[in-house]
Amino acid sequence: MQSQKKQFVIIGLGKSGVSCARYLKRNNIAFSIFDTRAEPPGLADFKNEFPDVPLYLENCAAEIFTQASELIVSPGVALETPVIAKAINAGVHAIGDIELFARAAQAPIVAITGTNAKGTVTTLVGNMAKNAGLNVQVGGNIGTPALELLQNEKPDLYVLEISSFQLDTTYSLKTAAAAVLNITEDHLDRHGTMANYIAAKQRIYQQTNCAVWNREDAHTRPPAAITKQFTFGLTVPARGEFGIVQAEQQAWLAYDNQKLMPVKELLIIGQHNWSNALAALALGTAIQLPLPAMLQTLRTFKGLSHRCEWVAEYNGVTWYDDSKGTNVGATIAAIEGLGAVTRGKLILIAGGIDKGADFTQLQPAVDKFVKAVVLFGQDAHLIEKGLANRVPIHHAKNLAEAVTLAAQQAKAADAVVLSPLCTSFDMFRNAEDRGDQFKEWVKKNGSA
Repeated sequence: MQSQKKQFVIIGLGKSGVSCARYLKRNNIAFSIFDTRAEPPGLADFKNEFPDVPLYLENCAAEIFTQASELIVSPGVALETPVIAKAINAGVHAIGDIELFARAAQAPIVAITGTNAKGTVTTLVGNMAKNAGLNVQVGGNIGTPALELLQNEKPDLYVLEISSFQLDTTYSLKTAAAAVLNITEDHLDRHGTMANYIAAKQRIYQQTNCAVWNREDAHTRPPAAITKQFTFGLTVPARGEFGIVQAEQQAWLAYDNQKLMPVKELLIIGQHNWSNALAALALGTAIQLPLPAMLQTLRTFKGLSHRCEWVAEYNGVTWYDDSKGTNVGATIAAIEGLGAVTRGKLILIAGGIDKGADFTQLQPAVDKFVKAVVLFGQDAHLIEKGLANRVPIHHAKNLAEAVTLAAQQAKAADAVVLSPLCTSFDMFRNAEDRGDQFKEWVKKNGSA
């Protein structure tokens, strides 16, 4: 993987960068590391763990990059960064952690991407495989970094969530099945255009045995050259498709003309989660998981934290934490999914740092299901502009005040959902921190 004179350069001292460093060290491969920050988080721990690794902070000589064997670029670092772009133009190959993983993995891989729901579907497929008796390792952009999975005994199956940023630097990934769940506007501050973003997501299909895609989202359709395909969607399925059928006065998950299970047996609520269940069934079918194990998984899966997660019910008002709803598509899915199962109306709490989104896309879902919006955070004014006075809008100084204002707007049978549309870094460490604080304020408000 390296010449005698050259070495890898890891760019970015985050979770991914550290996992790459550990992988290279385990395999006795020389490397150095660069970070644009003077004091990146975890710096002291990194120095203790890698005392002999050359470490460059803020700036370093251009030759460090142009003479590298390969650059290992962390997902959070854009390839257009000047020092990286210069090295690429000089002929240096830029890769990422998933590329390193793909070169080394010795077991079949299921890979999942999409703007939204990829964590839920990845977890579901992993649980389905475990319930089928397989030794499965789950990670990537969710949970354990992919390279750390290689430390374990070789499994029967890897199930990976992969982001568009990771796919930008992945070339050798061969998969037993790969899925693009959905594509809605996101990360345009990084990708520049929707065409670039779609192209990044579609890279997951490059070397797959079976493509799984959403027939209600044309952007997820794979190249025609892939012969084995399964589709999923909320429409009645045709032959070889997963979908929804109405029978016995209720909706069913179905494949072909076969009813699989009533949707009311799912613990994860909302029509968007019907779609997630169907995607997981399609992926499991692609790798020949037994149907009973897959259905049992669906009947017991309670969902992931901060993704339309039930928090509490006070005075007939239900509260949901969707703090990982950081883009317009995710929030629309939350509004439509929860709105369809809520007897009253929704109060939406949103705000944070915008990623270049078009908030006008919210208007149809808001018109149908939302009676008030509470905004907070750096770019609340942009969300307000996008909503164009469709519903009453209230402004809060912080999340605690947002919870109080939402409680004042809600009546019995209504629901309040935190689905911020934005990243959290103006006021919180991350989306998890934002969701955890939301839960605390909800409980304090409910017991007041």
